Amino acid sequence: MRTACAGAIGATGAGLTACQQPAYPGEVGGPVPAYAAAAFSGDSIRLQDLHGSVVLLNVWATWCIPCRREIPELQALHQQYAAQGLRVIGVSVDEGGGDADVAGFVKDFGMTYAIARDPADRISRLFRFQGVPASLLIDRKGVVRWRHLGRFTASDSTFQATLQKAL
Repeated sequence: MRTACAGAIGATGAGLTACQQPAYPGEVGGPVPAYAAAAFSGDSIRLQDLHGSVVLLNVWATWCIPCRREIPELQALHQQYAAQGLRVIGVSVDEGGGDADVAGFVKDFGMTYAIARDPADRISRLFRFQGVPASLLIDRKGVVRWRHLGRFTASDSTFQATLQKAL
């Protein structure tokens, strides 16, 4: 794993004096780990293939009420920023046999961004997500720049500042 050695400023205002390695895969400031999942289109989505794009990775499930509330915002972000290089990727962690449910959900919510299926929920173990929804913003170089567990709103100032910088 690559070492992240940026001149970060801590909460006390003191600069960090030593390089620190990310504590876990997908930690903010660290490289995004290798991950792939089957896409609804029949292909697979591999995070490594998306270098050069800004990626908003969102993990969700059809039964998740907060997921349902944030999906319209994800769709709006997709529509607003796709031309600037933002790729919104939704990863459904609905258990096996839920393909028809997920397909109906995608249609009902008008989701036109890329959707992948991970019924074994490998993504949550890899990224140490403790539930859904969970989201990451990955910059063009494959570095995680923002991480959020729970429903987020696109107007969140921290998210917006990080998105604008990444774009």
